[in-house]
Amino acid sequence: MIDRRPFASLGGANHGWLDAKHHFSFASYHDRKRMGWGPIRVWNDDTIAPGTGFPPHPHADMEIITYVREGAITHQDSMGNSGRTEAGDVQVMSAGSGVRHSEYNREPGTTRIFQIWIEPKSRGARPAWGAKPFPKGDRSGRFVTLASGFAEDADALPIRTDARILGATLKAGETADYELGAGNHAYLVPAKGSVEINGVRIDARDGAAITDEKVLHVTALEDAELVLVDAA
Repeated sequence: MIDRRPFASLGGANHGWLDAKHHFSFASYHDRKRMGWGPIRVWNDDTIAPGTGFPPHPHADMEIITYVREGAITHQDSMGNSGRTEAGDVQVMSAGSGVRHSEYNREPGTTRIFQIWIEPKSRGARPAWGAKPFPKGDRSGRFVTLASGFAEDADALPIRTDARILGATLKAGETADYELGAGNHAYLVPAKGSVEINGVRIDARDGAAITDEKVLHVTALEDAELVLVDAA
């Protein structure tokens, strides 16, 4: 089953400095049919104006993954971590027992991100943060694991949940296959370009909520950049 969620159907709010679109219920946007997808609770598509951002605020017991689509995001937190994550790269924060953090666009141009929240396997753990570059050339024509809760994914950023966050870049006409875990919930969003997933067209920034599909055959209808979450 592949449920296409057109970008135009997403909830959201434009705060001036932040134009946020929500794939699932979030903040003032509530849709009882879109409360999450398996353990995936949030997928926000955020456009952040230059010189603005999210001031310090708290989180607890959530795995928060930020994929930077354009520009860069600068992170600081109450653990003493700080870092700048550029387009195509990823940062993760395991909020655990509690942490405060800020995220700002310190760049001269617009920053665009996907921020994904996934429920952890257990609560109250010590918080953690990390970031890593993932060159787009390394995922050309294939899915590469960017963050993972599985020990065998040694090159990925660690998260504390049974899920993988993957990225792929496909040229027009290219196909990449991905085998889903049995019974898993997957969610795929093209950051750029249009694709066809097992015969279903998904355009840029649309969501595809996927379950009961053994293998995903993803064909690029035009040059595409994809983010996929596969969660147990």
